[in-house]
Amino acid sequence: MSVETEDASGQFDIAKLGLAIVAIVAGIGGFYFYADESLLLRVIGLLVMLSIAVGLVYATALGQSFWQFAQGSRIELKKIVWPTKKETMQTTLIVVVMVLFVGILLWVFDGLLLWAIGHVTG
Repeated sequence: MSVETEDASGQFDIAKLGLAIVAIVAGIGGFYFYADESLLLRVIGLLVMLSIAVGLVYATALGQSFWQFAQGSRIELKKIVWPTKKETMQTTLIVVVMVLFVGILLWVFDGLLLWAIGHVTG
């Protein structure tokens, strides 16, 4: 019995996702179809259709799992220890100095190779 219930809910989820796509397409189509109307009204209509589509997607198992993922991500973002301004400036300075050093080193090697090849080839 559980398999039949999951199969039926899966079909309803597919139908809801299809309706969400139809709502988005209808909102975008309506936005351009009513080009002569006020931009404010067209944007409000588009936002309403997008809200309906988001609501339909949220009502599916896929939408619920995505919402749980987003909530978990927010919790993990709060656990991050961000560097201070001083640490960021020091790290940036180290990177800039190393890039300049490697650039100059490659320029010197290129010059030496150009000089050596010039002497070998005459």
